[in-house]
Amino acid sequence: MTKIRLALLALLALPAGALAAPAVNWADHVTISPAGGHILGNPAAPSKLVEYISYTCPHCAHFTGEASAPLKANYVRTGKVSVEIRNAVRDKYDLTVALLARCGDPKRFFGNHEALFANQESWMEQVVAYDKDAAKPADQKAALRDIGQKTGLYAFMAKRGYKPAQLDACINDANAMKQVLAMTDEAWNKVQISGTPGFTLNGTLIRGSDWTHVQAALPDVSH
Repeated sequence: MTKIRLALLALLALPAGALAAPAVNWADHVTISPAGGHILGNPAAPSKLVEYISYTCPHCAHFTGEASAPLKANYVRTGKVSVEIRNAVRDKYDLTVALLARCGDPKRFFGNHEALFANQESWMEQVVAYDKDAAKPADQKAALRDIGQKTGLYAFMAKRGYKPAQLDACINDANAMKQVLAMTDEAWNKVQISGTPGFTLNGTLIRGSDWTHVQAALPDVSH
């Protein structure tokens, strides 16, 4: 019996499913929704969680720090739950950070998103100091660039590999601005979230804004 025939017989003896392709880890998959939000996971997941966030919101930073890891590991990875981040901007500082978080390839968004929240306390201290300065540009885009440059946000993003010209371009991106403001209008005026973070699951508003309430609303994906 030839070695080739022996190898074929060995393959035939394998249990059913042994040659199946490895399961997709959906926690590495990022797409853009029609609304302009960033979706982590299977865009066709039967359970779609949408999180409306404000980057100047400490509760949002707390939720991200607490919930990101279990969401990815226990829900998103399976392909049964997707998480979409949408903006609910509250002020010009929040708008600046929202545009910077979106900068570059969409695959970089969730890294930027989590890093900005993890370091929120540091750059917010500089935002508070900057806000007391009376001399600010009148033009909106110039004002947002000034915020980025003088509150440590540009320096923070530089550590993540961004150049100043690239950050300026992201602030000046009219389409990104339009999407962020449209998501903001949706959050406050259509979905009518009560605050940030706010959540919907398959379009239904979740009551409560902490991980305990969100986790209770999610399906059991253990089987």
